[in-house]
Amino acid sequence: MAQSVGIKDVARAAGVSVGTVSNVINRPDTVATETRARVLSAIDRLGYVRSESARQLRAGRSRIMGLLVLDMGNPFFVDVARGAERAAREAGLGVMVCNSAQSASEEAEYLSLFAEQRVRGVLLTPADATGRNIETFRRHNIPFVLVDRVAEGTTECSVSVDDVAGGALAVRHLVDAGHRSIAYVSGPPSLNQVRDRRTGALNALAEAGLGPEALRELPTERLDVAAGRDAGARLLGLAERPTAVFCANDLLALGVLQAMYAAGVSVPDDLAIVGYDDIEFAAAAAVPLTSVRQPAVTMGALAAELLLEETEDEDGARGHEHRRVVLQPELVVRRSSLSAR
Repeated sequence: MAQSVGIKDVARAAGVSVGTVSNVINRPDTVATETRARVLSAIDRLGYVRSESARQLRAGRSRIMGLLVLDMGNPFFVDVARGAERAAREAGLGVMVCNSAQSASEEAEYLSLFAEQRVRGVLLTPADATGRNIETFRRHNIPFVLVDRVAEGTTECSVSVDDVAGGALAVRHLVDAGHRSIAYVSGPPSLNQVRDRRTGALNALAEAGLGPEALRELPTERLDVAAGRDAGARLLGLAERPTAVFCANDLLALGVLQAMYAAGVSVPDDLAIVGYDDIEFAAAAAVPLTSVRQPAVTMGALAAELLLEETEDEDGARGHEHRRVVLQPELVVRRSSLSAR
C-alpha cells in the first residue's frame, strides 16, 4: 500500500497543500505544530513513504555509496565493508555492497548498475587487471576510490596496504626460523596484491643471501579455502617438499592447513605456514595461524572518508586533492610457524 500512496493523497487526507506536506517532510520547523501533527498523522495512517529516487533526481545527489569487492566470502572484505559503512552512516549515507567474485565481467555489470543508479561514488577493489572496466566507468563522471589497490597511472584516490612490505615480513620471519625452501601459494597472478606479496617475499630471500629458486610458487585460480586445499595437495606431491609455506591470504592458508592435517603432516614441525590478512578465523584455526595483519576496517573507513570529501566538494571550494594512502602491515606470530627448526 505504501507504494501506491503519493504526497497528494497525504495532502488531501490532512486538508493541506502539497507544499505543506513537503515542508513537514523536509523542513518541519517551518510548519505550525498543529498542522505538522495533522500531516504526520495522515502519513502514518496512509503508510506514505517518500520516493528517495525522486528526491535524488531533484537534488542531483544520491545518498548511496557503492562498494564493489573481490570476494564477500572473504572476511577481510567484510571488515572493509564494515569500515566503509560506519563512515558512510556517520555522514547520513547508505552503502550498496556488491561482489565481483574476482570476475572482470561481473565487475563491469556492477559498475554499469552503479552508473544507472547514479550513486554518490564508488569504492572499488578492481578485478579487471587490464583496467578497461575502470576506463569505461570513468566516462560517467562518478567519483571512485580504489581500495586495497594503489592508484598507479590514475589520478583517483586510493587506500592500500604496502603488500611488498607485507610479503617481506612473512618470508623474513620464515627465514629467521631457519627455512631455506619456501612455497608461495599465490592466487591469481593477475592480481597486483599477489604480485606485490611475491616481490616482498623475494626481497626477504635476497636479504638473506638466497636466490629466487628458494621460493617455489604454486599459483591458484582463486583466493579461497578450496584453492588452498588443492595447492596443499600439489605441495604434498612434490619430490622435494619445501619446509614452509607463505600464502597470499588466510583462506588459502587455512586450505593448506586442512590438506596437511588430512595427510598427517604436522604443522608447524613438518611444515610451517604463514597467511595474510589476519582474519578472525586465523587465530581460531586448529593450529592458530601466523598471519600478516591488514587494517581492513580502517582501510574501508579511510576510503569512504576520501570519497565523501571529494563528493561534498561540489564547487571545488575546499580544493579536494586526490591522495594515495598506504598503510603498513603487521606480522602476528602464532603456532603455525613456530617449529623447533
